[in-house]
Amino acid sequence: MPPPHATATTLKRIHREIADLKKEDLGSIKLAPSDDDLFRWTATIPGPDGSVYEGGLFHVDIILAHDYPFSAPRMTFRTRIYHMNINERGSICIDILKHNWSPALSLFKVVLSLSSLLTDPNPKDPLDREEVIVIED
Repeated sequence: MPPPHATATTLKRIHREIADLKKEDLGSIKLAPSDDDLFRWTATIPGPDGSVYEGGLFHVDIILAHDYPFSAPRMTFRTRIYHMNINERGSICIDILKHNWSPALSLFKVVLSLSSLLTDPNPKDPLDREEVIVIED
């Protein structure tokens, strides 16, 4: 069920992303809306090969705003992870979910960026300074 103020543009975009996902080679990544709410999605990201997360599976909850894609989706890691750009509540610090969001980005592109973040953390924009100290030592 869409939020009360969802626009036709938002619903059209969501349906287009669903159709695009059916054509896209997602590899091991899983990305889909919930069965009963197009504004709640889940992603499963495998730990990238060669990273400390290799072999892990990381679940991400995604909530779309009523004006998506003009507002960034809210993404949260449901799987606990020790990472300088992800805090203990699963909040993610990545520029494309904040000041560098663009309506041209798709949910799949953002999930790919999260996978890349697992391989290449950003010490210049940490959520947890203690983790930066551990990595820098």
